[in-house]
Amino acid sequence: QVQLVESGGGLVQPGGSLRLSCAASGFTFSSYAMSWYRQAPGKERELVAGITTTGSSNYADSVKGRFTIFRVNFKNTVYLQMNSLKSEDTAVYYCKASRMFKNDYWGQGTQVTVSS
Repeated sequence: QVQLVESGGGLVQPGGSLRLSCAASGFTFSSYAMSWYRQAPGKERELVAGITTTGSSNYADSVKGRFTIFRVNFKNTVYLQMNSLKSEDTAVYYCKASRMFKNDYWGQGTQVTVSS
């Protein structure tokens, strides 16, 4: 049974940091590209960051220089380190696993709220 379980969300003040985790099970984690998406109230879900099976990463312009995605394959976990958080980063954050010719897998999401 495939599972992606996000954790690490919460309430943080502007300028603060959070590290999100996404623990995967039920599939060959190292063979899947992983990504983080977010969805703010009233907005569409958007890509935040992605990392390939070989470790190459890409970021949305809005988070470049502030967020870092990395994966630890022996832990079947992908992380999103978020620094210098802004109020506009408030959203539900989801992780996704994807592989060519295979279905995508999504987690249930974790809430991040940036507010003073």
